[in-house]
Amino acid sequence: MLAIVAAVVFAVAFIINATGTATEAVFTPTSLLLVGLTLLAAHLGGVGSGAGARWSGYRGRRR
Repeated sequence: MLAIVAAVVFAVAFIINATGTATEAVFTPTSLLLVGLTLLAAHLGGVGSGAGARWSGYRGRRR
């Protein structure tokens, strides 16, 4: 899920950069790039994937 959000943030940053749209300081392409990289790093780190619950249940059933 976080990877999809990161992809959307990257797309918005690309569109803002490609069109040369003047935006507020918070929504510059660089700041959106950093947010996207943070979301991607969280995704790769396993945040929000629910894998912990899945693996703990798997280990509990194994005999």
